[in-house]
Amino acid sequence: MLKNRIDLTRLRVDQNGSLVAPQSLREAFERHARGEIEDVALRAAQDEAIRDVVRKQEAIGWPIVTDGEFRRRNFQESFSAAVSGFDVPAHVERLADWREPNRPLHRTEQNFDAAGPAITTRRGVVERLSLQRNVVLDEYRFTAALAQNPVKVSLIGPDRISQRFAWERSQAIYKGMEEFIADVVAIERQMISELIAAGCRYIHIDAPGFTAYVDQLSLDRMRSRGEDPDKNLDRAIKAENAVIDGFDDVTFGLHVCRGNPRGVDPASGKVLPQWHREGHYDAIAERLFSGLKHQRLLLEYDSERAGSFDPLRFIRKGTIAVLGLVTTKSATLESVDELKRRIDDAARCLPVDQLALSPQCGFSSGVGAVQIGEEEQWRKFERIMETARAVWGTI
Repeated sequence: MLKNRIDLTRLRVDQNGSLVAPQSLREAFERHARGEIEDVALRAAQDEAIRDVVRKQEAIGWPIVTDGEFRRRNFQESFSAAVSGFDVPAHVERLADWREPNRPLHRTEQNFDAAGPAITTRRGVVERLSLQRNVVLDEYRFTAALAQNPVKVSLIGPDRISQRFAWERSQAIYKGMEEFIADVVAIERQMISELIAAGCRYIHIDAPGFTAYVDQLSLDRMRSRGEDPDKNLDRAIKAENAVIDGFDDVTFGLHVCRGNPRGVDPASGKVLPQWHREGHYDAIAERLFSGLKHQRLLLEYDSERAGSFDPLRFIRKGTIAVLGLVTTKSATLESVDELKRRIDDAARCLPVDQLALSPQCGFSSGVGAVQIGEEEQWRKFERIMETARAVWGTI
């Protein structure tokens, strides 16, 4: 039960939800997908893994905890597993054609049009979306009952949901994207209302779709479907703000992601970065950073693909820019001096009091995905706290 109360908006450290899944949990998911164990056995494996990871987060002094997203095969199940209406193949958890190829140190493109899970692949609908189970509420209640520290939950945002909606195959159900997004926003507001009523005070919105607006291949895909990227971006910002509008006394963070796949070097066996998106924030920074009303913006800055810190100047006064300087795509441990230098560079564009530090993304993003080791993950968390104390005197 929660004992430690902190100012969630002003945290100097943060993280993005998913944690390295233990081998026992990975095996349980695989056996469940093959039909070798029942739901109750998978749930027991998830419960055990979550209890353990909450203990470990609090043992190292991490100020907020998550369940590691250990109940999700993919981080986007926060919405896709919560609703009915998407056109999804039977036994979708057993399908693999949509998964990302192993291409370490390269851009990787999964087949978004393959038969696969909703939102993870681009699916149409067979009926209007309807909330069936508040997935994040179930996750929160279990974790909050274990934790001494505040629990952070993550929910996929409407921009990504809209980008993975095959509107051209769904016009018998939804006349246009505006009608579809209105349903998405209404459902997510209901989910958030129930989270807040249960005591949750930090809600993280995953928004990996925004980097599509700086990525030429993604822009070309939009245009090939008859979409106007400028209109899409404006609609997306409005939808993200509509989801959180009017919820007082709650901290909302939004994570802008460039894709979180990892590859394995066949020669050395080392985990190496892969990615989905290319292009700097500059082209959308003024509209995005000044337009979003979330209290915390979690931005990836672990590679040259992100560009400079110059776009930080567009962040609203009072908003915290959480710099994702620590990579989750390699076991290499960043030094305190290196991280301090980069924070100093960012402080030339935004006051240091509006900055914080985090990993660039989740450590897993899906049970079964390539990931670094658990001990390497904890060393990175400890390094983030060490750096935060050196820069701000607190975490």
